[in-house]
Amino acid sequence: MARGVGKHEYDVAKQMMQQLKKRGHPESPPAIATDGEGAYREWMVQTWGKVPTYNGFGRPPTWKQPQKDFKLLQLIKKRSGMRILSATPYVVYGEQEEVEKVLQPHTAYIERTHLTSRHINGKLVRRSLSFSKCLDQLKASLAWTDAIYNFTRPVRTLRLEVKHKNKRWVQRSPAMVAGLTDHIWTIKELVTAIVPPNIINSK
Repeated sequence: MARGVGKHEYDVAKQMMQQLKKRGHPESPPAIATDGEGAYREWMVQTWGKVPTYNGFGRPPTWKQPQKDFKLLQLIKKRSGMRILSATPYVVYGEQEEVEKVLQPHTAYIERTHLTSRHINGKLVRRSLSFSKCLDQLKASLAWTDAIYNFTRPVRTLRLEVKHKNKRWVQRSPAMVAGLTDHIWTIKELVTAIVPPNIINSK
């Protein structure tokens, strides 16, 4: 998972790609579906692309190029005011059938995530008095939103079915699935938790 925060999509795309590379994708990017903006494709190449090997003819290449395993799908939306008239999938990198099979030509999952975030965090609600106007406060509120969602909220799609006459499901939070905790936290537990500093021994 990655989250970018910035005034422009160019900065957001850069942050997201760098986080993805650091968090489990050091050699190649995961399959990604985005909207019609171009910053994501640019930063995918800048982050994971490679300069072609010089073949000895002409000027040596200096620009990074996308690799064969890249999978990027853009959903080009046509709007009229607040209404979406059409949404056309466009495969930027990868084979058409393979990319659409892996990603599916829609952005439903990320839109669902955005909706959940807006329910938790009023600073993300558009056209309201609570909409964030300060970047530092927005970053702080997003960190709090992530902590609330991952540690204190049971997620329905993560629950486990158990064979018990009085209980059918074991609820789980994203932090439990990631192995960070063994139970769903309370808000009090979250705000009073002490995180030990990451001390690096210089000796």
